[in-house]
Amino acid sequence: MRTIRKSVRRGFTLIELMIVVAIIGILAVLAIYGVSRYLKSAKTAEATNNIGAIQKNATEALTREKMSGAYVAPGSTTTLSYGFCGSELALVPAAVPKGAKYTSGPTDWSVGKGVAPAPDVGFYCLKFSVDQPQYYSYGYTVTGLGTKVGDAVDIHANGDLDGNGTTSDFLMHGEIAGATSTGTSLVWAPKAAETSPEE
Repeated sequence: MRTIRKSVRRGFTLIELMIVVAIIGILAVLAIYGVSRYLKSAKTAEATNNIGAIQKNATEALTREKMSGAYVAPGSTTTLSYGFCGSELALVPAAVPKGAKYTSGPTDWSVGKGVAPAPDVGFYCLKFSVDQPQYYSYGYTVTGLGTKVGDAVDIHANGDLDGNGTTSDFLMHGEIAGATSTGTSLVWAPKAAETSPEE
């Protein structure tokens, strides 16, 4: 006599379902962590890119000829001078944005904030401005006149990406190292110094 076997359809056990749920949970945690790291690094890229642009403009400004705007009589000469753009009087914006973006206007980047800008001072002299919303507050300070060895320039970017009161700080330092056959030589740090870059 033949025995007939019925194939029994078997479902997933509770343990198998728990393993699948655990794997999905681990993958979700890794994905969330990766996305948050990506978003923070994208936000810090704003600071490093703008510091690089200010750095380039500061180097160009050092080699730019500056002279008096007064009338020079025929047959006479006027002296040329070289040097850093003067320090920016205030950060732009004045307060560090806390977990938000700040949209600056054209007057934010001019010395005196709304009055006629001085041609050899700050961001106006550097020909630098940000026309997009920004996470960081930017500053530019000069030690010395930018005409002799040891005179220095510091470019700052300060932000608070998550709004918890802890700021992330970026600082690029450069100084005049000495004279060359083509003029003064401005030497920059290899990269911006970072303090809590993802805060």
